[in-house]
Amino acid sequence: MSKIKGENMESNNNELPQVINEVEEINVKLMEIASKHKRVSSLITPKAYVFQLMDFDYVKINYMRDVADREYPGWSWTIIKTEALGTQAYAVHGRLKWYDEGLWREGDMAAAHRIQQKSDGSGFVNVGNDIKSANTDCMKKAFNMYMNIADDVYRNQTEDTSLSEEEVENILSLAKKANIDGKSLEKTITAKVDNGEIHALNYKGSIAKLERYIDG
Repeated sequence: MSKIKGENMESNNNELPQVINEVEEINVKLMEIASKHKRVSSLITPKAYVFQLMDFDYVKINYMRDVADREYPGWSWTIIKTEALGTQAYAVHGRLKWYDEGLWREGDMAAAHRIQQKSDGSGFVNVGNDIKSANTDCMKKAFNMYMNIADDVYRNQTEDTSLSEEEVENILSLAKKANIDGKSLEKTITAKVDNGEIHALNYKGSIAKLERYIDG
């Protein structure tokens, strides 16, 4: 009985470091993926590839496909389902699969494209082109949503709002000197920096306000 228990304890002790290592490896991999997508999101799309339709900016599929080939080689696109929505539009459900920093990932997307009809009502202009456009629109949405390609054009970029060490030191130094009715603002400002209430987007305004409290 005790022998069996001892063997189980030894087995558990051996497995624990392995589990910890696996968790650490997963965390590292997730950080690598996040960093990769942040970098791709920050890419500036050359103006030659940016077009406009009805005041909306867009990029063509050839540019997005080229970035996908370069940043996520081995990707594939599969059409899962197509459907005519009456005579008004054609819908496509597609699936993007891509290799992301050592992991295979996939995500679904759907899009619809209006079927153009002749102005005299005598029929359709070119249904084949409308079907192709529906698939292209679906691919472009997937490239942007899952790979962050052309985030600058589709307004999907996010700014890094974290403060640098120098900025933190600067604002806390001012907070030590600032006060309201004789009460120091150091603890208040420190708490706001720690919880992210003061960030890169409002840093300059916060500095200006603290300086007024010092001068006052």
